[in-house]
Amino acid sequence: MTDTAPLFTPIALGTLELANRIWMAPLTRARAGEAHLPNELMAEHYAQRASGGLLIAEATMAMEGHSAFWQEPGIYSQEQIGGWRKVTDAVHAKGGRIFLQIWHGGRACHPALNCGKQAVAPSALAITEYEVHTPEGKLPYPVPRALDDAELPGIVAGFRQAAENAKAAGFDGVEVHGANGYLLDEFLRDGSNTRSGPYGGPVENRARLLLEVVEAVCQVWDSTRVGVRISPLNGYNSMRDSDPVGLTAWLAKRLNDFNLAYLHVMRGDFYGQQQGDVMTAARENYRGVLVGNMGYGADEAAEAIAAGTLDAVAFGTAFLANPDLPARIKAGAPLNAADPSTFYTPGAKGYTDYPTMDAA
Repeated sequence: MTDTAPLFTPIALGTLELANRIWMAPLTRARAGEAHLPNELMAEHYAQRASGGLLIAEATMAMEGHSAFWQEPGIYSQEQIGGWRKVTDAVHAKGGRIFLQIWHGGRACHPALNCGKQAVAPSALAITEYEVHTPEGKLPYPVPRALDDAELPGIVAGFRQAAENAKAAGFDGVEVHGANGYLLDEFLRDGSNTRSGPYGGPVENRARLLLEVVEAVCQVWDSTRVGVRISPLNGYNSMRDSDPVGLTAWLAKRLNDFNLAYLHVMRGDFYGQQQGDVMTAARENYRGVLVGNMGYGADEAAEAIAAGTLDAVAFGTAFLANPDLPARIKAGAPLNAADPSTFYTPGAKGYTDYPTMDAA
């Protein structure tokens, strides 16, 4: 059995000291209701998991009218700021640290979730392989409207305001969501970005919007409180790129310019269709804290940290089902199995009722 001690060594993000390298990945759980309002149930859920070195809260709407999950939270209103303050206070009371993932759903924002409003994207290309859950049942994704270049400063301003609101809500930092086929990722990858001009074509143009957002957010927060998440291989939301390893290497090198808290890389494809070693490309080019995600067990995570190929690991499903995941890993205890049928359903079932090791 691998020694898991490397997972329990402290790590610093600038002046922010974290107790361990077992982080909670951002997990959309759709518990915020149709008003997209964080609540007491969400505060309980995150506080239960406060022993993680860093909790990265779920994808949260930076701007109103861009819902992709029906009942995901937002951070664009004073009421939402107050709701998130309940969450951050609860996590901090348990000694935890929490970042907010700020997000624009892009072409995944269905009109049925947004009062008929057409989704926007870099190019007029629809998500084709999946349907979306809406109040009207499962529906196919329509073709989005391609954004004009003149609209993009407004997107950047929306992320900047979301970063301001996250600070007002008491978060310890923010993660810019550049992954999983949502707006910033849609611009990054050439399978979804076929536009010309300053935001299309070569990688330095496709990355322009993400980099402008990161720069704006770093004007609100010290850069060491800003993370970025990418998923160069993930095919979720009909995503592809012709050179995911090259994209990773270029972006990892470019992000060094910001002195970020971390770069968070999803290493695989949910569907196993696209292959490539993006983690080596990230490690060889990124000089800061590198966080791995997707399919890591405790042993592999500890080995990667001991070898220096990663600095921390974000656990998703394991943290979803095990609120005391660090304690279980340290004890070598078995893990609760997750119940996928409750991942996106309302209420406490499958959300706050997973037992701790002591209660099991």
